[in-house]
Amino acid sequence: MTRSFEKVGIVGLGTMGAGIAEVFARAGLTVVGVEADPAALERGRGHLEGSTGKAVAKGRLTEAGRAEILGRVALTTSLEDLADADLVIEAIPEVMAFKRALFTDLDRICKPSAVLATNTSSLSVTEIAAVTARPGQVVGMHFFNPAPVMRLVEVIHTVTTAKGLAEEVAALARRLGKTPVSVGDRAGFVVNRLLLTYLNHAAVLLESGLSTRDGIDAAMRLGVGLPMGPFALLDLIGLDTSYEIMCALFQETRDRRHAPAPILREMVSAGLLGRKAGCGFHDGDGPSSQAVGKPSVNSVALMGEGAEEFAAQLSAAGFKVEFGDDADVVIAMSHTPVIELAAHLPHPHRLVGLHLVGEKVAEVASTVLTSPEVARGVEGLVRIAGRTPVLCKDRAEFVVDALLYPYLNDAVRMYDSGYAGMDDIDAAMRLGCGYPAGPFEMLDTLGLETVRDGLRALYAEYRDPSFAPAPLLDKLVTAGARSIRDLS
Repeated sequence: MTRSFEKVGIVGLGTMGAGIAEVFARAGLTVVGVEADPAALERGRGHLEGSTGKAVAKGRLTEAGRAEILGRVALTTSLEDLADADLVIEAIPEVMAFKRALFTDLDRICKPSAVLATNTSSLSVTEIAAVTARPGQVVGMHFFNPAPVMRLVEVIHTVTTAKGLAEEVAALARRLGKTPVSVGDRAGFVVNRLLLTYLNHAAVLLESGLSTRDGIDAAMRLGVGLPMGPFALLDLIGLDTSYEIMCALFQETRDRRHAPAPILREMVSAGLLGRKAGCGFHDGDGPSSQAVGKPSVNSVALMGEGAEEFAAQLSAAGFKVEFGDDADVVIAMSHTPVIELAAHLPHPHRLVGLHLVGEKVAEVASTVLTSPEVARGVEGLVRIAGRTPVLCKDRAEFVVDALLYPYLNDAVRMYDSGYAGMDDIDAAMRLGCGYPAGPFEMLDTLGLETVRDGLRALYAEYRDPSFAPAPLLDKLVTAGARSIRDLS
């Protein structure tokens, strides 16, 4: 029999819980919001009134509509008031002991047919469900912040979830105007498992000295089209929250890529938590601005694929372009390390690698032999050519691909493990992170073989097993598949 969800309880009325309560009330459902004490309850009321008040001020809601929404929400400090709720969602702090204690109480208080849901972003739903006498009626219902705005809801089912319940909860999410994705119970689910691993990898690369904070942020924002660079996003999420999620991932997988980067632990210990603390990777400062002046370069030699096109841009900017190896600066257009090429030149200190990413970014790769003056000169050339330079070391896949390819590989492994489908993973990353495309859409755009070969290069350089191409990706390339969708 299909359940009817008409009365919903929300336990925890912080920013997230109050937002979830507003979402249900906007959809016409009766909501009971519960907080631990009167002071917390008043803060929750303030969140609700503030959010709906902003909607009125922006013309997205009338005063009458606001009154109707607030009128559907009853506030209380007693869990007993949830006795006749059809669904109860907890949105309390991410501490397993707190959640298990709450679910023990909810299991005792709520009617036998009630569904219990957790809004956890990374903890085990199975472990939470295990303290109840109704594990088949426990699911994850992970909303994204701010809940009234973000369209995505991850619906998490466990091995004990009753057949059909996840689909019913997904239908409820659609009733709320949300887009649900169905996910198995793995730490981090889809979005945090993929996103936080990528952010952690960026922190590892920063620590290794591959590039700078601003360089990596610009590379991913302007080169890939992501809404924010990884360090700006870490500051927004909160370094403590990110660290805790990585710890949960590592505890489950023991994959060294999920081990929090040492710099995250150090910054959290120092209280540098990001925006909420006023300082993190960014201290309220934007990317450093640099004036664009003509670099002290008289002649430039270019080689490699795409050299002629870039030479035309430099010539139009007034530079003398050559195609020999005796110019002031030698630029090797390449997406792979150029040190072997440099070693065979008469003036190896004059050579840099240049990898054009999209229409806006150029990675400027310095070898161990490149002189700092030459690197600065090419940085200036790139700016004059209308691109943002990202200075980096001469390492496999430089910056963008070194971050992008392992993320895509993780998505393939996730799909192959069977706990999330391709379309759900793509939708989750588009809607949950604002990415221009999902990972499988990106894979098809870049080409399976290109990504596979890039991963092989990363594995050869860093010897990290997680960089080895996912077996499914390897098999698809070997079989001559043009798209990962060829599986369906």
